[in-house]
Amino acid sequence: MTPTREELSPRLDPAARSWLDRALAEAVAGEGDDNVAFAGWELSFAAAGRHCGPSADTVDSVRVLLLQEARADLAVLTRLYHRGTAAERRAVLLALPRLVTGPDALPLTEDALRTNDTRLVAAAVGPYAAAHLDPHAWRHAILKCLFTGVPLDAVDGLTERAHGDAELARMLADFAAERTAAGRSVPADLHHALNLTGEES
Repeated sequence: MTPTREELSPRLDPAARSWLDRALAEAVAGEGDDNVAFAGWELSFAAAGRHCGPSADTVDSVRVLLLQEARADLAVLTRLYHRGTAAERRAVLLALPRLVTGPDALPLTEDALRTNDTRLVAAAVGPYAAAHLDPHAWRHAILKCLFTGVPLDAVDGLTERAHGDAELARMLADFAAERTAAGRSVPADLHHALNLTGEES
């Protein structure tokens, strides 16, 4: 869960706290303004790393809080994602469960899952993916995590969705067989996921 402003404050030095107060006020003021190509707070969204770093987790939290305060809609989220750096894209992905109630933002999740950026992949398999990815895409997201080395602890709802999924079990077994045939190690997480399906012999 993203920290509140009060929870974030102890992580920031006085200059960063002052900057965040101004940025959040600008985000609230710019909420719902459809008459500009982009709102001023979006510049703060991009600049958060310079003002609130160096912790990536703290910067993620600052950016998600800005998106929430601005009540960024799908059009804004999509624009920020496609124009942003990897770190900015990650923040958009982390904010999706709080700002998009239906599956309309799935193209952003699917785009992240096509990359080999492990932090993007990890952000893409959070609560939004658990709620909206269809079974086929979700299974391939699990394989993507295994292939790129993203721990399956990052996958929201893994236990519930994997339970009884015979097709996932087949895909995992095939992946393990391919790795073994190629003389490569099988990720420990694969056996954990296979066990969750209930299909491991």
